Amino acid sequence: MQQSGVQQRIVILGGGPGGYEAALVAAEQGADVTVISREGLGGNSVLWDCVPSKAMIVSSVAMGSMETAERLGVHFDGEDVAAHAEADIAQVMDRVRDLGLSQSADIETKVAAAGARIVRGTGRLAGADCVEVETDDGTVETFTGDAILIATGSNPRILPIFRPDGERVFTSRELFGLRTRPERLVVVGSGVTGAEYAQAFAKFGVDVHLVSSREVILPSEDQDAARVLEGEFERWGMTIHRQRRAYDSAVADDGVRVKIGRPDGSDEEWIEASHVLWCVGQVPASRRLGLEAAGVRIGDAGAIEVDAVSRTNVRTIYAAGDVTGRIMLASVAAMQGRNAMYHALGMAVAPLRWDAVAACVFTSPQVATVGMSEEDLADARTPVDTVILDFAGNPRAKMEEATVGFVKIHALKGSGTVVGAPLVAPGAG
Repeated sequence: MQQSGVQQRIVILGGGPGGYEAALVAAEQGADVTVISREGLGGNSVLWDCVPSKAMIVSSVAMGSMETAERLGVHFDGEDVAAHAEADIAQVMDRVRDLGLSQSADIETKVAAAGARIVRGTGRLAGADCVEVETDDGTVETFTGDAILIATGSNPRILPIFRPDGERVFTSRELFGLRTRPERLVVVGSGVTGAEYAQAFAKFGVDVHLVSSREVILPSEDQDAARVLEGEFERWGMTIHRQRRAYDSAVADDGVRVKIGRPDGSDEEWIEASHVLWCVGQVPASRRLGLEAAGVRIGDAGAIEVDAVSRTNVRTIYAAGDVTGRIMLASVAAMQGRNAMYHALGMAVAPLRWDAVAACVFTSPQVATVGMSEEDLADARTPVDTVILDFAGNPRAKMEEATVGFVKIHALKGSGTVVGAPLVAPGAG
């Protein structure tokens, strides 16, 4: 697509990792870059998801370290440190918000310094090479590009049975407005997000009830790792409602109620709590973008279909990140965005290796994975040798009171080539 001697115009819709990383690459290559974003750069990852949630988890880990300190013989004036520790939720959330805003500002500074133009507003496609933007001051501007990248991310899934109010009913987007510690918190959804928040609040001393539709939490992770985490969750006093779905909810002045039951509708009961956090997935943010008018093909649940180099079925339009409905990780979004720009600007690009993506669940202990899972290998009928080292007998793990966990390695039979590995340990990421 690169034309010799002609400055290429790149228009990017969305300022998350896919968008801002693409902007940096394109600007570095001398393109005329415009980034359109409704909010500060960084998107969900920086403002509402990765940075805030992990910052909150750091505070919960600090609470957990009090217990470890006691076992290591560290006391405060002879007192049990853990027994007197208390989390100031308002202070935690203020720190979380400030970190997100600070990181967003740093990204904006970096993108602007690279030479990209940042436009605050809401954009939509007005054709295969044109984006119409309603800016914050109410004016409408039109930007044309030789290539357009859609990197609008995703939004928390909202079910008909609940409506977030930011007071008692939350998704991950409203959670950081919480000012007091919940007395009892129901977390619906035991995927990565639900598991991370559930354990964080349990460490803050909250009575947490985790509703899991499966027999084992973290259905997309290594199941041995998930069972290790379940043991840790219950050790912190969490109640796990296994093989249960949420069928209804109700809000009153003094709390909430969530109706749960088995997937077949049997064994229904109501859980009463002070607050409820819904972690039931993310939906690609592809609505009202003008995709249909531009001829862009949309798949299941609104995901934009892309090829191996992040291009849609329309030659001039690319997409990256959560809006493509693939693995919803900031690192994946960033790589998709970079690949899109390499390809659009006529550079060599290697397709993203979906079988070699690294990921981490930031629980305690953490669960880090790379490559193919046991389920993937079984489906592909790939012959492997699997080796497991449990940390229970490891001297270094004993020194650090970190014996809960293991490393598991899957290697091809014969060659020994590693094709996948989960690791469960503090700092596994």
